[in-house]
Amino acid sequence: MSRHARPARRRLGLLPHLRSVAGQAFILQLLLILVLVAAAVAAVAADARAHGTVDARRRSLAVAETFAHAPGMARAMSGDKPTSALESHAEATRKGSGVDSVVVFDTRGIRLTHPERPLIGKRIVGPAGLVREELRGKTISQTFRASQGPSVVSAVPITGADGTFLGGVSVGVKIQSVHSTMDRRLPMLLGSGAGALVLATGGAALLNRRVRRQTHGLGTAQMTRMYEHHDAVLHSVREGVLVLTADKRLLLVNDEARELLRLAPDAEGRHVGALGLEPHLTELLTSGRHVTDEVHPCGERLLSVNLRSTDRAGAPAGSVVTLRDTTALRVLSDRAVETSDRLKLLSDAGVRISSTLELTGIAEKLVEVAVPRFADIAAVELLDPVLRGEEPEPPYEPLAPHRTAVGGTPAEAPLFRVGERVVHAPSTPQSRAVRTGAAVLLQADPTGTGEWPAGEARRLLDHGIHSLITVPLRFRGVTLGLATFWRARHRAPFDETDLAIVRELAVRTAVCVDNARRYAREHAMVTALQRTLLPGALPDQNAAEVAARYLPAPGGTGGSWFDVIPLPGARVALVVGKVAGQGLHTAATMGRLRTAVQNFSARDVPPDELLSHMDELVTRLALEHDADAHGTRIAGAGCLYAIHDSVSGHCTVARAGDPGLALAHPDGTVEIPAVPVSPPLGLGREPFEAVGLSLPAASRLVLYTNGLLEGHDRTTETGLDLLGRALAAEPDLDPDETCRSLFQSVLPPHPSDDVALLVARTRLLDPENVAEWDVPSDPAAVASLRTACARRLQAWGLEDAASTAKLIISELITNALRYGAPPVHLRLLRDRRLICEVSDGSNTAPHMRRAATTDEGGRGLFLVAQFAQRWGTRYTPHGKVIWAETPLDGH
Repeated sequence: MSRHARPARRRLGLLPHLRSVAGQAFILQLLLILVLVAAAVAAVAADARAHGTVDARRRSLAVAETFAHAPGMARAMSGDKPTSALESHAEATRKGSGVDSVVVFDTRGIRLTHPERPLIGKRIVGPAGLVREELRGKTISQTFRASQGPSVVSAVPITGADGTFLGGVSVGVKIQSVHSTMDRRLPMLLGSGAGALVLATGGAALLNRRVRRQTHGLGTAQMTRMYEHHDAVLHSVREGVLVLTADKRLLLVNDEARELLRLAPDAEGRHVGALGLEPHLTELLTSGRHVTDEVHPCGERLLSVNLRSTDRAGAPAGSVVTLRDTTALRVLSDRAVETSDRLKLLSDAGVRISSTLELTGIAEKLVEVAVPRFADIAAVELLDPVLRGEEPEPPYEPLAPHRTAVGGTPAEAPLFRVGERVVHAPSTPQSRAVRTGAAVLLQADPTGTGEWPAGEARRLLDHGIHSLITVPLRFRGVTLGLATFWRARHRAPFDETDLAIVRELAVRTAVCVDNARRYAREHAMVTALQRTLLPGALPDQNAAEVAARYLPAPGGTGGSWFDVIPLPGARVALVVGKVAGQGLHTAATMGRLRTAVQNFSARDVPPDELLSHMDELVTRLALEHDADAHGTRIAGAGCLYAIHDSVSGHCTVARAGDPGLALAHPDGTVEIPAVPVSPPLGLGREPFEAVGLSLPAASRLVLYTNGLLEGHDRTTETGLDLLGRALAAEPDLDPDETCRSLFQSVLPPHPSDDVALLVARTRLLDPENVAEWDVPSDPAAVASLRTACARRLQAWGLEDAASTAKLIISELITNALRYGAPPVHLRLLRDRRLICEVSDGSNTAPHMRRAATTDEGGRGLFLVAQFAQRWGTRYTPHGKVIWAETPLDGH
């Protein structure tokens, strides 16, 4: 192919583009742009020339007026040599203002200045009328054609101070000089026009390219045929199509969409919110989010909706929506939702009923899950043995379970009451369900001819109940109770599909009920054990008025305990202890420690020494448990031990671990005694320290475990503050009232542990009931002391006890003088019993032995043991005390 042929073919190749809509539009736009640019340049040039003439006239007049009215002008015109005075100024003005001439003339018309010096002194020239006007002293501005071409001349008169006409100033500007400035700007104007033409042509070319891309280079006939084809397809498909603009107005809708959505004939152009659609569809179409096969109800139809944005690849902003009628899927969808709800019901029930080990709580949880999601009314009934923690045994008739939980009962319906014993006749569906071990479905028959129980039918129907399902709660073949569900008239009756849900609920509930039953049985056993290990009643004694309280741990049995132990010598021991943990082992350990404290108290040792013995015992027990299969440890137990002496008012206290002590004085002041805190028992391996307190009568000692102060949302400091304020607020309460007050005002709303509380109000023995003598180191003094004791007993009115007391006193004093060490001291105490005490400075332990027939001595302590109710020995820092107690009546 030749070089000349290629351009020809290239030109031929452009013809199809020029025949298209885009090509024709491009040619039309190009012609319009050329005409508009040419007209704009011509208009700008004409306007510039017109403005040039006006500008020349204004400039000449302004220069003439300025020069004529310049200061000193009149004086120069009246001088001898006006030309020499004005010529330089006139030339400077002409050059500075850009005019062509500045001519000053006198009253005769003689030029005094002129740009051309040869013309100075000659008459001014110009049209006769113009010259006459100038010589008359008038201001003029006129255009005329001079020899140099069209010019503008402005003349302004020069007057003296008295208004006398002295001459004038004539300023001339050639129109050609003004137009020359415009001619210099004309290339720039033409260049701007050419640039605008290039830009407009480029824009038209880009627009042509976009139109050609959008129309794909098609001609008008082709586009007409394509539109007809697309319109036919759009309205023939069985799928609704909506096209929305960016501002959510309906741009296009086909017949299927108009029918599915029931749109008005003039719906195009309206906003989506004005189409009368259902709110959820309106929200979906205006949301702008991408949607794929979302199912939405629309009237009686179920529509599958797809929504996509059209704002991509140069397409106009907006969205396209397609709709498909999926009403046939409604049944399947409803079944899927129903199945999902049932699965969620079973899941929620499994979680909730297994969250507790309390029988009533399990029944209540089942009712809460079932009502109103599954039934309108629900009731759970458990057999009596289950509530006692036992396993029921058949036969279960007559069936009379306890109604444990009820939900959904109308206020006016007297059918379902929690806690009542319900007797089910053999003909009832409940009895049939328990007898067969299977769920029973029953629907009420308004005519009364069905199998609905005749006695209950009328009352149930009166309250709108039309169907029920009752199912036994069975586990491992044992019936534990039953659950019954009712539905009322506003919802569909139970059917066979509901039986599967009820059976599954019954299985899950029965497992939890059996677990709770076993837990209740074990908890009852542990609680019973603990109750037997705690004091059943506080012992009688006169050293202090005592009251105690015990609160079990929430959900379990703790290891706190208290004890009151009467001691010889009108004294009492007050004890509060704590074993960490809960359960059977904790309760058993608590009982062992309480027994150990009682045994050590029988030896009448000081509090710090008693805790040392307890520490050794706990350490030994912990080692024994380390060796067993379970590896259970008991180390870490706490104990507070106090001994109050009602004769001296002295109280000795020692503490190991957490138990605390508060002291409320009779005047209402409260203090927390500074009792040294020793490590818990079994962990310390350190000596225990005791402190002494001097207590007036009616002082209240409050011994407690930390469960009284601490809770899930409370610290020990907060509890101590509440304890102090409660004791100070009511200083006159007796111990029992104090216990009740502290449980009401100090105990946390949700205690974290069990609580042992012991309150003792101290008493002091009347000095009139105390008699003391120092015993000389002479056996002959025994007789006189015996006589003195007899007189004191007579003064106390204890003549019946005198003979026994004198015998015991004689033997104790003789034993002290023979085997003890001075000083020897005798004390008689009148309390609930008559107490005889003989102390000496020796730590030698007395031993009672049986004397032989031939022995002359060795029968003293034997006689004391025979005549005294109790006797014993206690050691003091300075020796020992041998004491004996006898009844006040002498028997």
